[in-house]
Amino acid sequence: MRILFLHPNFPAQFRHLATSFGSDPKNQVVFATKNERPEWVIPGVQKIVYTPSREARPETHHYVRTLENAVLQGQAVFRIAEKLKSMGFFPDIIYGHSGWGPTLFMKDAFPKTKLMCFFEWFYHSRGSDADFDPADPLTVDDLCRIRLKNAPICHDLYACDWGLSPTEWQKSQFPPEFHDKISVIHDGVDTDYFQPVPDAKLVLPELDLSGVDEIVTYVSRGMEPYRGFPQFIESLAYLLERRPNCHVVAVGSERVCYGKSLPDGKSYKAYMQEKVKLDWSRVHFVGSLPYGLYLKVIQASSAHIYLTRPFVLSWSMIESMSVGCAIVASDTPPVREVIRDGENGLLVDFFSPKQIADRVCEVLDHPTRMADLRDRARETVLERYALAKLLPRHLQLVRDVANGQVSPPVKSKPPAKGKKKKQNKGFALK
Repeated sequence: MRILFLHPNFPAQFRHLATSFGSDPKNQVVFATKNERPEWVIPGVQKIVYTPSREARPETHHYVRTLENAVLQGQAVFRIAEKLKSMGFFPDIIYGHSGWGPTLFMKDAFPKTKLMCFFEWFYHSRGSDADFDPADPLTVDDLCRIRLKNAPICHDLYACDWGLSPTEWQKSQFPPEFHDKISVIHDGVDTDYFQPVPDAKLVLPELDLSGVDEIVTYVSRGMEPYRGFPQFIESLAYLLERRPNCHVVAVGSERVCYGKSLPDGKSYKAYMQEKVKLDWSRVHFVGSLPYGLYLKVIQASSAHIYLTRPFVLSWSMIESMSVGCAIVASDTPPVREVIRDGENGLLVDFFSPKQIADRVCEVLDHPTRMADLRDRARETVLERYALAKLLPRHLQLVRDVANGQVSPPVKSKPPAKGKKKKQNKGFALK
């Protein structure tokens, strides 16, 4: 099979798929990306880098800058497609991440090729992430801008032959009229790699906590309100006062990946360090870590804090469950799809730092009782999110779409209507 993957970042959600398809010499696998990440090499996968001719111009109306950038990415990928055709490469299927724009013009470049889209998020101004924090109300400009962020996604929903979302919650955000062409399959976690290590001690190149018995962990790509970073820091003021031997390890970059930055350009880490008084010598910011060191952090975790707005669920939460972490997580819809309070994790009010600290203390105070919770956390991943189970399903779905063997269910015809009554012309107020 000939397959073309499209994603601005390499290899992102397509890592395991590309690896599997690339391992079969009968397949031709091309991955077009904007950020090639040269440290990532997947045998059997040819990387092609596309470069948009420019970014959205400053004078472009700010409601449509996202759309302009998507069009520019789509234009760059279309030019790549023309080169591929000149080299004789006509894919059986194109599989791309929807939203950034690479998929926009693929039905024009390859009219006969099946197009499959990874639908990660559909933007709403009401009822999900954007208006979640009452202390951060939306402006009229926000409402309009958020609506138009869906323009390239709506195009893909219409144009694609099939789509996929990683969780039921994420699928539910998309317009209901397109649900019949979106499957739900999580990316999957390698449970052989992410597995528990009893009594693990944490030693990193620049941090030795091998003598510490209580280690609370937090993992996020960035340090931002979307992932509850301010609430996490505020909870530490309660936690460290009550637990004199507890240390905290925070994994993530000092940046904002999702949501708004502070208007003065200050990082949320710097802002919270100024705002909250606590024993900072016991809080260790280790930055972004390679997988091997990140794995050591969560394997040594006594309690793991995961907070998120109603937004895309992080891989790190499932990976932490896979290693048997005792999770203290926000009681928000994406989390509730996975965690049942008191069974395989503990849920807390996102906006209550004190409750977060209380439930972390509950974990630390009852290690024997929490052993069952840890076991059930891993069992949840083994049953529902294990890569070994999900990857074959994902691979088969891609093959089925390529072969035209997947189609929306046939809707039953509405019952026949009787003879229409003669309608009066004009309006009648009742």
